[in-house]
Amino acid sequence: MRAVVLLSGGLDSSTVLYQAKKDGYECYAISFDYQQRHRRELDCAIAIARLAGVKEHRVVSFDLGQWGGSALTDQKIDLPQQRSLEQMSQHIPITYVPGRNTIFLSFGLSYAEAIAAECVYIGVNALDYSGYPDCRPDYIEAMQKVFALGTKQGREEQAIQIITPLINLRKTAIIELGNQLGVPWEQTWSCYAGDELACGICDSCQLRLAAFAELGLKDPIPYQ
Repeated sequence: MRAVVLLSGGLDSSTVLYQAKKDGYECYAISFDYQQRHRRELDCAIAIARLAGVKEHRVVSFDLGQWGGSALTDQKIDLPQQRSLEQMSQHIPITYVPGRNTIFLSFGLSYAEAIAAECVYIGVNALDYSGYPDCRPDYIEAMQKVFALGTKQGREEQAIQIITPLINLRKTAIIELGNQLGVPWEQTWSCYAGDELACGICDSCQLRLAAFAELGLKDPIPYQ
């Protein structure tokens, strides 16, 4: 059995890769250099893929930064910092990248069909997150229809499945799962800033730190 895993190098996608391995799949990882704010996560993705022993790891490059629209692709837009969890949940944040998961899943689908894989794993999460529209169950359901209708495999009643192991898990539960699977947290990266040390105050850092603290654990990556 083969699975394509969308691997960013962050906490969630790394957990998903290790879950796909546990599920018995031969894993083919795909990461994306879309001219995001920093390359730190990509370096982590390369390290995680190597440690996990994936069959193949591809990095696809394209430029979403050329039209901006997100603090993750436009250096002129300030990253949100020191926001409460309540503030994060009120609006779709400026760190949302327009159409990103649709693009990622499209690449994952093409890769999966080309290698006759059964599924595409993605680490979307609808809880303890920043409210991105392309991380929600109704979005995944719609994309599953695209997978079924827009491919040869789908039209032959062998649709490639989108697997979302984390979609209904709190961040604490994701960390607990990752601990059971042996995910090397010290090799992952979540900070939006991408400096030598994680900032500790962007939305992503705060969600990660809060979850480790709630579990009484120390996050092993270095913070400012």
